[in-house]
Amino acid sequence: MATHPGSDTKIAPKAATTFETRPETLEVGRKENKLFIGVPKEEILQENRVALVPSAVASLVAIGHRIIIERKAGEKANFSDRDYAEAGAELTDSRQEVFKADFLVKVAPCTKDEIEMLQHGQVVFSPLQIPIINREYIQSLQKKKVIAIAMEYLMDRDGSFPIVRIMSEMAGISAIHTAAKLLTYKGGGNGVLLGGISGVPPAKVVILGAGVVGEFATRSAVGLGAEVRIFDNNIYKLMRMQHRIGRQLFTSALNPVYLEKEIRDADVVIGAIHSKSGRSPVVVTEEMVTKMKPGSVIIDVSIDQGGCIETSHVTTHDHPTFLKHGVIHYCVPNIASNIPRTSSIAISNILIPILTRAGQQHSLQNLFVRDSGLRHGVYIYKGLLTNEYLSSFFELKYTNLELLITSGW
Repeated sequence: MATHPGSDTKIAPKAATTFETRPETLEVGRKENKLFIGVPKEEILQENRVALVPSAVASLVAIGHRIIIERKAGEKANFSDRDYAEAGAELTDSRQEVFKADFLVKVAPCTKDEIEMLQHGQVVFSPLQIPIINREYIQSLQKKKVIAIAMEYLMDRDGSFPIVRIMSEMAGISAIHTAAKLLTYKGGGNGVLLGGISGVPPAKVVILGAGVVGEFATRSAVGLGAEVRIFDNNIYKLMRMQHRIGRQLFTSALNPVYLEKEIRDADVVIGAIHSKSGRSPVVVTEEMVTKMKPGSVIIDVSIDQGGCIETSHVTTHDHPTFLKHGVIHYCVPNIASNIPRTSSIAISNILIPILTRAGQQHSLQNLFVRDSGLRHGVYIYKGLLTNEYLSSFFELKYTNLELLITSGW
């Protein structure tokens, strides 16, 4: 401060910097975290699908993500290596190179050999398929300290399961087509036409579960002219089913007395009960099966989660059926792999937004914080088991994922 002569008033010096030119600064957004995504060729369970189709690869490459694909990964779904190369993917004959990716996307569970190739901290998107895994399998994944996400437990905001839903739509339609084939003489059945004809009553179809599989199985069966009975303990689902099908249907709660009566006379029983957290409940006992007509057909779509019919056990596309108590059982866990092109496109449509958001959120940690549906699919987080059902089923220590995420672990 300066003082004017003859005055006590202090005069502030002129601010020299008030009108000085300053360098221009621009707001720069945070760059997206580019992902390194690997897609291996599946070699188990007669798996014909591929996790990402060429159009999905093109979309992800266009926003900067790097994708490496094992050669012939899409061959059984009629997607060539050339299709993937033109979409911008890197192709390799080395399985080990694919398993070096930060994000691994598969349509079948990892085999023991594949688990050995996993990297610490790697994110693995794949089905869980409870019937074919055991305690040692879970422990092997824990030792690798990966983040394992079960596709079938990914959840939408409305509480639905997108992968399960789209696969269920295909499974429901395919189940009726398969049943119609198995009822024929060549299929081992009684030579019954599912829809019947003039003067001959149609086949009787009992559908257990009024979810997505049940809905699309009902659509197909009704469309062919079959006589349909639908059972579910959720009355809202039964009401919704009738509304969506657009006609009055025979529906009932899972009352054992009514159920046994209808199953005894059924030509086809479709098991379509889905569990949100673990194994499907068994609603048809072996005693009920013994009372079914010889040559009748059981298709247990719930076999992916252990099956809802006591006599069911996992079969394959090579040997899809077995006979028990005179009843033909079809219990293939991955029905949709028999229509691999359609199902591969469907899976890709669901994975693209998830992988895109993972890049936009700059870290997987941020994505887990914001996306409760994705968190619901996580069953192993950096070596810790975070699925309560698996913890109880295999008697392993459970850790709450919500606490891990909020603590920034």
